[in-house]
Amino acid sequence: MSLVLGVDVGGTFTDLFLFDDATGQARVGKVPSTRGREADGFLAGIATLTEPAQLAAIVHGTTVGTNALLERAGAKAGLITTAGFRDVLAMRRRDRRQTWGLTGNFTPVIPRDRRIEVAERTLADGRIAQLVDPAEITEAASALLAAGCQAVCIVFLHSYANPANERAAIQAVRAVWPNDHVAISSDILPEIREFERTSTAALNAVLQPVVGDYLTILATRLHTRGFQGPLAIVQSNGGVMSVEQATKFPVRTALSGPAAGVIAAARIATAAGFPNVITGDVGGTSFDVSLIESGRPSLAAQTTLEFGQVVRAPMIEITSIGAGGGSIARIDSAGLLQVGPSSAGSIPGPACYGAGGTNPTVTDANLLLGRIDGARPIGNRPALDVDAAKRAIETHVAAPLGIGVMEAAEAILTVANARMAGALRLVSIERGHDPKDFAYMPFGGGGGLHAGALVRELGLSCALVPRYPGVTSALGCVIADMRHDRVLTLARPLAALDPDTLAEAMATSESVLAPLLDEARMTFSARKIEHALDMHYQGQTHTVSVPVPDALDQASLAAAFAEIYAGAYGGLLPHVPIRVMNLRTTLIGERPPIDLMSLAPASNASLEASARPHRLVWFGGWTEAAIHDRLALPTGAVITGPAVLQQPDATILVEPGQQARVDPFGNLILEMLP
Repeated sequence: MSLVLGVDVGGTFTDLFLFDDATGQARVGKVPSTRGREADGFLAGIATLTEPAQLAAIVHGTTVGTNALLERAGAKAGLITTAGFRDVLAMRRRDRRQTWGLTGNFTPVIPRDRRIEVAERTLADGRIAQLVDPAEITEAASALLAAGCQAVCIVFLHSYANPANERAAIQAVRAVWPNDHVAISSDILPEIREFERTSTAALNAVLQPVVGDYLTILATRLHTRGFQGPLAIVQSNGGVMSVEQATKFPVRTALSGPAAGVIAAARIATAAGFPNVITGDVGGTSFDVSLIESGRPSLAAQTTLEFGQVVRAPMIEITSIGAGGGSIARIDSAGLLQVGPSSAGSIPGPACYGAGGTNPTVTDANLLLGRIDGARPIGNRPALDVDAAKRAIETHVAAPLGIGVMEAAEAILTVANARMAGALRLVSIERGHDPKDFAYMPFGGGGGLHAGALVRELGLSCALVPRYPGVTSALGCVIADMRHDRVLTLARPLAALDPDTLAEAMATSESVLAPLLDEARMTFSARKIEHALDMHYQGQTHTVSVPVPDALDQASLAAAFAEIYAGAYGGLLPHVPIRVMNLRTTLIGERPPIDLMSLAPASNASLEASARPHRLVWFGGWTEAAIHDRLALPTGAVITGPAVLQQPDATILVEPGQQARVDPFGNLILEMLP
């Protein structure tokens, strides 16, 4: 037996997907997260499915690093940098928190008194004008230790062109530093752009002790319980890396869990015949949206986690808003109903959890309206308290607005749905895509409860609800390939780039990345290498990514650039010289594919066996709705709304005027009735 486990630890729930690649059978689990003690919830979730000793491999999507950055709960870190450049973090790109505001504030993750300058200088062409002094570096490191720093990063000017001074400096630091939380920018991001490189290195430093300690504790506790296989971590680019790499470069785990969900969504949707989809992950705290076109998730070269916190690394483009099941409803100072971004989280959670929460949430509204069965909540929770939900909504929403409690609950969902629809418009309409050309794939514990409203609101073609929507990100952990990216700055005119130099750079990048796949101890069905060049016209700031053609001569590169540039901007600048800025190399270790047909309904499933007693659900008034066990529905079954489809990890609502059809993979296709 070869059991592979995917685990996604979110702010409210820890989701698990267990797959036996020998039999093709799958099991799922969902337990409350233990915030601040994430390893406890992780191990409790495993216990609901199997023993750690039975597992061949574990792949983990984690929000530990993301939460630490968003909450400013990272470790105390220091920065050693080139004289005259200590304020790069504070100056940023001269952007402002409020574009049109006259006031604002920003505090870098490493304050000025822990940013130490040293004498050294590397020129833009890689020549070293001044060697670094190891004694000065040792003195700087000792000062940071005395200030209580747990980690340090070294960022020297133009180190992407020649890392020699940084490499000499890190040796001097390691001689006095008491742990391994030391890194240089040329290892983290050997790419031109000083602020982005400094920001990424600084964020990596504040995360190293936090993520490193968590992964060390988790790995140790798994080992003591008999787990002997590899533990791998999902990256923000949708690929997987080893624990060792995640400990060195924890900044690459930002948006780890949501990225895994997008990878699973792309695979599921493409297999089902929907290559163009917009995903919407409704968790306990957030609503994460991404667009998939032609079966490929959109990748960005960098992302901003919060104002001024820029991470430059390949990442799946994900837009997040505070609109999850735990998002709190309130009346603002203008007397308007607002939902989110603040969340009740897992502790105390929504009022209906009975754990001390008194604020009304989206989950409380869904429960009061009959859309959630309080006797069968997801995540192995005790029965939900309908009266507590009613009191919270009455006190904080209905009474202040002077409306009935049921109308108040419906209003909470209307506002939440409007906010979700706005996020979907942001990644579609505002980027030139027509929602009618896309299906919507909802997942997360609450995704299916809001899918029908969003299809109706935006005119999407349909909603494609996966077989296990509540644990889609955990499934993505099992599906995701190993992936490692490397960037190398070339910064020269295309006319000055000869084929031999480019071939040598490509070979160097491949040799650096190749050992990382072996380090992970994972099983691969194939290895694939991809190269792309960041190119633009001279004088431009932004670049386009151009896949490297088979022929490396300048004419072939120019033709490849022209095709990509014209496709992006509609025309060319034929008399302007072309520049090559960076070489990007991606090494992918393809993991054995999962046959998604193994998730299909059982051959003996029947519509009659799936039926449960009807109950009243509120749609502007109480309406009798059909109730079904979603996992017991057979292929081809058609359910006409109003109906509620229940399963251990999620609930799906089929509104009046809609119908849901089960496809051969067990997905639900939710559509408006003609």
